[in-house]
Amino acid sequence: MEKKTLDTLISKNGLWVSRNGYLHGIKKCETSQKYIRIEMDCGEVITVRNSRSSRSARSLRNHKFNKPCKKCRLPEDRINEFSKKISRKNETEIKIIRSFRLQPEKPASEAIEQITKAPETGINPSSDLTGITKPQTVQASSPPIGQETKLKSKNSTGLSKTPAKTFKPQAKSRKTEFTPLQKTRILSLLGPGEMISFSKEKRSFGELESILVNERKKDIRNIYENSRENLLGKLERNITEFFVDMGFLEVKSPILIPFEYMERMGVGEDKKLSEQIFRVGDNMCLRPMLAPGLYNHLRKFDNVLPDPVRIFEIGPCYRKESDGNSHLEEFTMLNFCQMGSRCTRDELEFIIGEFLEFLGIEYEIVSDNCMVYGETIDIMYKSMELSSAVVGPIPMDMDWGINKPWIGAGFGLERLLKAKHDFKNIKRAARSESYYNGVSINL
Repeated sequence: MEKKTLDTLISKNGLWVSRNGYLHGIKKCETSQKYIRIEMDCGEVITVRNSRSSRSARSLRNHKFNKPCKKCRLPEDRINEFSKKISRKNETEIKIIRSFRLQPEKPASEAIEQITKAPETGINPSSDLTGITKPQTVQASSPPIGQETKLKSKNSTGLSKTPAKTFKPQAKSRKTEFTPLQKTRILSLLGPGEMISFSKEKRSFGELESILVNERKKDIRNIYENSRENLLGKLERNITEFFVDMGFLEVKSPILIPFEYMERMGVGEDKKLSEQIFRVGDNMCLRPMLAPGLYNHLRKFDNVLPDPVRIFEIGPCYRKESDGNSHLEEFTMLNFCQMGSRCTRDELEFIIGEFLEFLGIEYEIVSDNCMVYGETIDIMYKSMELSSAVVGPIPMDMDWGINKPWIGAGFGLERLLKAKHDFKNIKRAARSESYYNGVSINL
């Protein structure tokens, strides 16, 4: 059966069960997309999330409360109507289970015999079966003559030591179990470089969460006291400084581009890669790469700047990427290119080597192939691709009015941060409302 939302349950009952179990009448109720603002008959006002599985929703769905609010002055008929919907069958079953849990050492047959012999033991046979769970009932019933001596002799033979013997092994074999949601929460609170083994962890979820939350608070205060710089913004500034010193001109091209640019890049409507592009209207899209803007700038600067023309850009790009530790739908790219003389593979590898040495990141070069550029040079950090580099010219150059040799490479800044700081997930390096400099801020 589908669980109804909280606003549906409120409109059906016209009542509210507070956290302390008081039943209130509802004077006014306002619902937004996610929250409900409730004004009680007694004047109390609260705002709660419109949930299907919250404590409040369960209370209203099961019609459970402790007592009605005196200030709300609910009529008896409304209280009785709300109360009579409680399942008496379930209530009885719960009581019987509790009675056996309180007396685990007594067999069920002996308990039944005690009830049938109520006149001898002092228990009223017409009373509720749950009476056997009350401590005073057990204390009031005295065993027959001779049985008391037998019980004492059993205790004196070491029966009382049995609980201690069974308790110690349970304490030694205690193992902390974590739910999938708890594991996700703990992993999100780990700092860069921190690791945890859930199979060996002895602390409870609450203890572990509290410790990690306090550590992350210290980390954030330390960032504020010492640097106050966002790692992604700082990396962008450092890269800009590096390429400007290397003789490259910084450019900034539009984020919103004509889809016709993507067709010139070989990504037309008939290509599967086009499904990853965020379309805006019929003819525009959010740029999935920086190359179209750089192509336009190379063509326009060709007759203006001295040979070789060297330009670079840093900016956001957008693709409909699948989830993963190295993919984002909104990410930041660095693209640099050089056109004219000295456009060789050796020159390209030299610039890449100087750049990654400047950042302090180890790498290796492997050959690859892609749909857009054909043969490429991939820059790898362990199993993660940091960059794809190209030595031109390539066939699509004529569509952009380029007729000279060129070299270029594109780097993802979030991947550079992930490699540099050993982040387990690239989301820690991205524009985020959950992390700051790789540290969780959902505390």
